[in-house]
Amino acid sequence: MGYVEHHPKSVLGAGTAAPDFTLHRTPEDTVTLSSLRGQPVVLIFYPADWSAVCGDELNVVNAAMPLLTAHGAAVFGVSVDGVWSHRAFVADRGFTFALLSDFEPKGQVSRRYGAYDFHTGTSTRALFVIDSSGVIAWSYLSPIDVNPGVDGVLDALDALASPTTPSP
Repeated sequence: MGYVEHHPKSVLGAGTAAPDFTLHRTPEDTVTLSSLRGQPVVLIFYPADWSAVCGDELNVVNAAMPLLTAHGAAVFGVSVDGVWSHRAFVADRGFTFALLSDFEPKGQVSRRYGAYDFHTGTSTRALFVIDSSGVIAWSYLSPIDVNPGVDGVLDALDALASPTTPSP
C-alpha cells in the first residue's frame, strides 16, 4: 500500500464541544481555551505566517477587530508556526490579536479540530466560533487558496448575541 494523502473534508461542526487546549502565545505565556468560558471565542486556523493569502486573511480579521470585540469575543489565530515566527509576524503586521503556536506536538490542536492537512503538515484554513459555554456554534473549512473573510464569523457572533426565543 502506498502513501495516502489526507486532506480534511470537514471540520468539527456546530453543537460539538470545543476540544480544550493550552497553546503558547509567547515563549513565556500560554492561552487555555477553557479559561475563556463566559465569552465567545473565535479561532482562525491558517497554514503559515508570511504567506500571501494568510497575511491577507489576518489583515481582514485585524481590521474587523472592533466589530469582533464589540461582541465580547476573544480572537486567536492558530498555526503550526513557532512563537518566534508569530512574534515577528505580529510585529510586522501590527495585529491586535494573538497568534497561538500549535508547534509541538506539531498540529495537535489543529488535528483535534479537524483542521490539519497531513500532506502539507500545516493547519488548514478554518474558522470556528465557540460560544460562552465552550460549544462550537459555527465552523467553516475554506479552500486553502481563498481568504474567507469575517462575514461568517460576524453572522455567527450576531446569532449568539440574539438567540431566537421559543414561541409559547
